[in-house]
Amino acid sequence: MVDTPLKLPSTGRATGVVETAFGSIPPTVMVIVGITTTQVGAGVAKHLFHALGPGGTVFLRVGFAALLLFALWRPRFEARPRRDYVTTVLFGLALAAMNLSFYMALNRIPLGIAVTLEFVGPLGVAVAGSRRAIDFLWAALAGCGIILLAPWGGLRLDLAGIALALAAGACWASYILLSARVGRSFPGGSGLALAMGFATLVLLPVGLVSAGSGLLDPRLLLVGAGVAILSSMIPYSLELEALRRLPTRVFGVLMSLEPAIAALVGFVILREGLGARALIAMGLVILASLGSSRSVVSEPTG
Repeated sequence: MVDTPLKLPSTGRATGVVETAFGSIPPTVMVIVGITTTQVGAGVAKHLFHALGPGGTVFLRVGFAALLLFALWRPRFEARPRRDYVTTVLFGLALAAMNLSFYMALNRIPLGIAVTLEFVGPLGVAVAGSRRAIDFLWAALAGCGIILLAPWGGLRLDLAGIALALAAGACWASYILLSARVGRSFPGGSGLALAMGFATLVLLPVGLVSAGSGLLDPRLLLVGAGVAILSSMIPYSLELEALRRLPTRVFGVLMSLEPAIAALVGFVILREGLGARALIAMGLVILASLGSSRSVVSEPTG
């Protein structure tokens, strides 16, 4: 799962730091590295579940990500229309629900399958925003992929895990829709930082119940900070800069590779092998995402 960055103008101290640090890296490499570090972070997070549970792990990930974003963007509470802060609160709720449901799914099903199912959320947003008939084909392909992942005919997948991954996808769709509004209302990444801070407060009781005294273990805290850097800070910074240098269509096509990279990381880090049926399902979702990324962006806008 990736915290999809806001597409923001190149303004502010923090943006200048990002541009200076990554200016010489090709944008396509940035996106691929960002996707990979996100999934590596998810793999590392899964190793924490035995000590902290999904709730404690997601609390550490979101909490440390909030601290990093606050340090980078230094958001301030200023006199703004009430609707701006209401949108930010909703954005934070979407962040909290998205991350929690994804980690709970990850505790039950393989990483590659969880990401494939979650990816239906942004795919749905892309298809819903198009009026082209061909996008019904992409939606149908994704639907076939989901049906193939249903636990019937010998495929042993936890039904609750599937439902949680789909719920994470729905939250991701809400995140995408809300991020555009927050990005227009707040300068730089300050709106995301505020939303991430609110998400941390929402997840605090979940983390305490799930992890308890484990949240005081320095070793676990260090690993949790590493997960936040891998899954939030590095990909956010890389993709934020890549969005300024890549056509949206190309960015969407590259992001469509995320389920495949997740499956590869799951195999290498977690030893999670996938059968032929799961791989075919993943391929259908990736193909649907690739097709919708190309066709939706190429629609006439005038």
